[in-house]
Amino acid sequence: MREKRYAAGRARALGLPTRGTTAPNRLRRIDRWLVAVHGELLRTADRPLVVDLGYGATPVTAVELHSRLRQVRPDVQVLGLEIDQDRVDAAKPAERPGLSFRRGGFELTGERPLVVRALNVLRQYDEAQAADAWRTLQSGLAPGGVLVEGTCDEIGRRAAWVDLRADGPRTLTLAAHLPTLDRPSDLAERLPKALIHHNVPGTRIHGLLQALDEAWDRAAPYAAFGARQRWVATAEGLDHPKDVRRARWGELTVPWESVAP
Repeated sequence: MREKRYAAGRARALGLPTRGTTAPNRLRRIDRWLVAVHGELLRTADRPLVVDLGYGATPVTAVELHSRLRQVRPDVQVLGLEIDQDRVDAAKPAERPGLSFRRGGFELTGERPLVVRALNVLRQYDEAQAADAWRTLQSGLAPGGVLVEGTCDEIGRRAAWVDLRADGPRTLTLAAHLPTLDRPSDLAERLPKALIHHNVPGTRIHGLLQALDEAWDRAAPYAAFGARQRWVATAEGLDHPKDVRRARWGELTVPWESVAP
């Protein structure tokens, strides 16, 4: 089998085309987190450029990202990048002030964005290739910039993403639509490429998911008050370094070093 290589066309767009699947509101959990956690970064930046990398066959998630970020920074600039020129052409009618589309990949077309959102982009790569993509994207960030990389299911009900800076990953966030969550470990299938193959006994990420399931079981009495209250109790009762400030939204954020391979 021939080794996969990044495509490099006449515009030097680095990467491989994604499947292109997308849907309205698929990335709403990530967008909501971005506004809550990095809103101040957006508000105070001299140049609030945000790249939506690999937005897919339709521009809907890039349009939604622009609308949501305008709540904290009205003059935010969102740039959707796709390797597939047909997808870029199809997205052009959705352009508006502050939202544009261009052919590009991991090289970010030479831009230095404040934020890069790369969701459902690296699942098709092997772990070493995904690590290379991380390094390329991190090196392209503006000073103090953020790379948000992860994956979610087709309708955005289960997701996991990593907050990375130029010097490396900072946190892992797990998020779920709680009424449809059976057990926290069901989120394992949405782990980012850097972690998904390490979810085996004896690793940190496996230990976290196992501890979450155990805390979930202990919090079973809270189910009488709803899935949200059970999740909050689970997060608060987890014997693990964590940030539970957004637990009521079905999220749990842990330091990267507590799950790193």
